[in-house]
Amino acid sequence: MYSDNDIKIAGDKPSEQIKKNREARLKENSGIDKAEIKKARSWGKAVALKFIEDARESSADGNEATNGEMLVQRRMLLSFTATVGFEQLSSDDALSGIAQKSFLDTIKAADSNLYRTSGDTGAFSFYYLAFRRGGEVDRRIGQTFAMLCSHDGDPIFQELGEALYCWFLSVVKTAAKENGII
Repeated sequence: MYSDNDIKIAGDKPSEQIKKNREARLKENSGIDKAEIKKARSWGKAVALKFIEDARESSADGNEATNGEMLVQRRMLLSFTATVGFEQLSSDDALSGIAQKSFLDTIKAADSNLYRTSGDTGAFSFYYLAFRRGGEVDRRIGQTFAMLCSHDGDPIFQELGEALYCWFLSVVKTAAKENGII
């Protein structure tokens, strides 16, 4: 039989080490310059405006009934790319989070439907797996895009996904330069 004699239950109070870590993080986060916060918000907003522009243009270009799934996957890929770009280009995790929040808030304020269809955690999980696998990230992201569009192995969809990822990452980088992030 199983015995739970060796299981230890943590108390209600956090350990001293956890308290020290929290205090250290609070000190670090409170030290962020207000100008840097403003730059991060502006960066997130600039990327969001480009995202919104692309979503409107791509919806107007084709038949949404036929290409609806691809449009949703395109939005998710671009949203993922923005998230990764904020993480890669930001000097601080807190500033990356501020840029990400500004990005999402701007999209939500402009178009709540676009906001709802641009952040599926399931698709993000697949993209993160491809991203973190290392080596040939662009190609792996393209393959993941094709798979999520139900065109697994289709070189046209793979190349489209790769091109979208590279293009939008350059948009995020350009906006970072324009807003004094890098």
